[in-house]
Amino acid sequence: MAAGKAAPAMAAAAERCLGSRIRAGLVVASTSALVPSGFELIVGGHPIPTPESERGGRRALEFAETLRDGERLLVLLSGGASALMAVPADGITLEDKRLTTGILLRAGADIHALNTVRKHLSSIKGGWLAARAAGACDAFAISDVVGDDPSFIASGPTVVDASRFEDALDVLRRFGGETAYPPAVAARLRRGAAGGLPDTPKPGDRRAERTRTAVIGSRADAMAGAVAQADAMGYQVLRLEDPVVGDARTTAVGHWRAALARAAGLGRPVCIVSSGETTVHVTGSGKGGRNQEFALASAGLLAKSGVTAVLGSAGTDGIDGPTDAAGAIVDSTSIERARTAGMTPDHYLSDNNAYAFFEALADLIHTGPTGTNVGDLQVILLA
Repeated sequence: MAAGKAAPAMAAAAERCLGSRIRAGLVVASTSALVPSGFELIVGGHPIPTPESERGGRRALEFAETLRDGERLLVLLSGGASALMAVPADGITLEDKRLTTGILLRAGADIHALNTVRKHLSSIKGGWLAARAAGACDAFAISDVVGDDPSFIASGPTVVDASRFEDALDVLRRFGGETAYPPAVAARLRRGAAGGLPDTPKPGDRRAERTRTAVIGSRADAMAGAVAQADAMGYQVLRLEDPVVGDARTTAVGHWRAALARAAGLGRPVCIVSSGETTVHVTGSGKGGRNQEFALASAGLLAKSGVTAVLGSAGTDGIDGPTDAAGAIVDSTSIERARTAGMTPDHYLSDNNAYAFFEALADLIHTGPTGTNVGDLQVILLA
């Protein structure tokens, strides 16, 4: 069974390796794609789950329960699987989950906070898929989570969960308060925190002993590819290992200053590579994504730096927020070009409208969906 943005490719790889040893296959993906012969395909919704996401999640549970004696369940996970496989817990509707996910995203919740809540509103996440499996399970995951904790990748359907109902309830309180969410959601988390519901499978659960989960890809691989390409092109290369996280517009300031300081003793041209995943607290009515907001917040810094520089920030999945762009590029002239076009950058930033800003400058990054996700990649070039 494969679920996530890379599900079709991972299923194809498994079929090439295992061939006739595979009795049955299920792919839950974000787009229609070719899958190996005999594999069932379900296309769910992302980042907000759809009815097809619920069908995909329920089919995954049924699939896990069909294991015969001597068989193992192979689970291949990648970014996006949390939304693509949705099985609301008892008393929770798919719409409850959709509304909750949307509120958390707009409030700027990171993936750890988001998945803590998701696990406690689900019958498949937080180790429940492995618990429902009729036998042994091997899982391989491509990480889209900073830190590569397998319990947070795809909300950890095959991994025991250390978080508790009260942790999920605390997330609601930090991001808008309980009353901002569907009543059934807050009520379930309160009941669970009071001990009225069984929590997610925890370390020591005997069902978890049948399951092995390994991370086989991460943001480090994307960085390695960028570093190798920059080196081949003749750049001095600086790789920043610390993850780029936090609010996009404020993180951009610290990241730019740190990058300049670290590159001060290097020859030119230099390429600085970093990665991570920021968040956006949406207060405006515009359109954009975290990478576009990160780039826009960096534009003024580049203009004032006195150096010739270019910065690009993009999602490795080719998708940045609810847009058709992967991210955006800014350089030392972006602010001047914007003002010549009659645009005030601060206005677009305050309205969370980075997409319109970069569309007018023709500086959006368009790659189309890449078929996988290992977070975001930032590249700075200094001449």
